[in-house]
Amino acid sequence: MKPIWIVDDDASIRWVLEKALARESLETRSFANARDAIAAFETDTPQVLVSDIRMPGESGIDLLAAVKARHPGLPVIIITAFSDLDSAVASFQGGAFDYLAKPFDIDKAVALIRRALEESLREASVEAAPAETPEILGQAPAMQEVFRAIGRLSQSNVTVLITGESGTGKELVARALHKHSPRAQQPFIALNTAAIPKDLLESELFGHERGAFTGAQAMRRGRFEQAENGTLFLDEIGDMPFDLQTRLLRVLSDGHFYRVGGHQPVKANVRVIAATHQNLEQRVRDGLFREDLYHRLNVIRLRLPSLRERGDDIPILARHFLVQSARQLGVEPKRLSEEAVRCLSGLELPGNVRQLENLCNWITVMAPGQTVEVKDLPRELTHGQPVMATLQDAALAGMPAAAASPAAAPIALGVPAGPASPEGWIGLLALQAAGMLSAGEMDVMDKLGREFETALIRTALKHTHGRKNDAAMRLGIGRNTITRKIVELGIDGARDE
Repeated sequence: MKPIWIVDDDASIRWVLEKALARESLETRSFANARDAIAAFETDTPQVLVSDIRMPGESGIDLLAAVKARHPGLPVIIITAFSDLDSAVASFQGGAFDYLAKPFDIDKAVALIRRALEESLREASVEAAPAETPEILGQAPAMQEVFRAIGRLSQSNVTVLITGESGTGKELVARALHKHSPRAQQPFIALNTAAIPKDLLESELFGHERGAFTGAQAMRRGRFEQAENGTLFLDEIGDMPFDLQTRLLRVLSDGHFYRVGGHQPVKANVRVIAATHQNLEQRVRDGLFREDLYHRLNVIRLRLPSLRERGDDIPILARHFLVQSARQLGVEPKRLSEEAVRCLSGLELPGNVRQLENLCNWITVMAPGQTVEVKDLPRELTHGQPVMATLQDAALAGMPAAAASPAAAPIALGVPAGPASPEGWIGLLALQAAGMLSAGEMDVMDKLGREFETALIRTALKHTHGRKNDAAMRLGIGRNTITRKIVELGIDGARDE
């Protein structure tokens, strides 16, 4: 094993660390400045590097940058003054494993160095992640049943109803059904019926003719026409308004529909795959869902298991999501320790796979070091608080997850609690943008901007109990502006004072 390098212009700090590490039978090598340490890298490398941040000549941040350029996997611990928050943040941005705040407890310092040492040794033996991963991951028996069903349906055009809790991956299964069907080379169009305002949903589905309503200045093709010869995925079908259910039933029955304001029937050659997290049988009994439409959709039913039913898949999924989020941000993937994997496997995750993915995105941005321990997970998570629900709600609202729990950022960074640094949610926003850009999406600025505005206005309205004038004042925008945006974004729950 290689020695631990200590770089500090303070001889007493070097002496204390040398003696403490010697008692642990750990070899050390010391330097009084960053310049000598950088020169030593020409002929040798340490197992772990511990460096002060403020030294004459090159600083610890300069040394960190030089080391990471040559040896990106080498753990570097930065020593800094307790009150120097800017330096701590700069350390993490530069890729530091962690930092020691002066004055530090020597036992805690040795424990941190030991942890970095374990990380360094583990880094050397880690195999590269596979270049390609399956479109849907899962080894649990319940998921194997889903895979078998997809295989049996591979040459069929039959209508499929996918059921399962929110976040179980219903759209992924719908895409897999399309990909392995005879329509694979044709469009796959997805529409979340619960996300479209009721008065716009009909036009979204069936399109409209020019002049059909105010603002309809040109003919517009709906999702059925966009999916011609391909597959139309209707998510959250249980939330579809009752009158639109009748129109959907007609399309499924005779394969024709009318655009809004139109008088000529349009033929639809579309395979419909629907999904819901609701109990459609109960909604039929309650008079909220048409029984005849239910039977039209329920030709083949696929039930997706919750994450509780496939706990053995959590390690596989977590590794996949950590690699995926790291690739999107252009950083090295984090790894979970055995204890952290056991912790995650024992958690209640009501948001299922989507919730686990959000947590892995959070870990990629916020957790120190390459190997993630239990103590690196969000404190609310390990203390039994509903942080995962916060992450899921934030994602569903289009808000970066860290923004929903601002206190989590300084806690996870090991910084004293206080006003949250923006790096957390900005990092997750960057992750979301990177994912959209990698997927080839267009108008990313507009989409994320609308989601950001929607999240802000909804939060302000909730805070003001729906009073939009009060919400506008608190947001710093005009009354007319918030009224216009509420209409444009389809936000409910606003009222005049």
